[in-house]
Amino acid sequence: MSGVRASLPVLEETEMKKLRLLTNIEESYAELRYKTSWPTGKQLIKSAIIVLVASIIIALIIFLMDRVVDSLMHLIYSFGR
Repeated sequence: MSGVRASLPVLEETEMKKLRLLTNIEESYAELRYKTSWPTGKQLIKSAIIVLVASIIIALIIFLMDRVVDSLMHLIYSFGR
């Protein structure tokens, strides 16, 4: 043995980026597949209904606030005539 070691071939930078990208994709897939708990169909429907009802309530509140501000602005501008 002469003391000279054989080294692994050096990968080019673009090859390393591709390798890192593939590794990230594989890890993301594994996490989504095996570590994530997904809701059941019933849970999903229940959550969707809650979001829908909350959205309608918030939309109604914003609509009412808009009507009140509109009425106040008309009242204020009617004094200037």
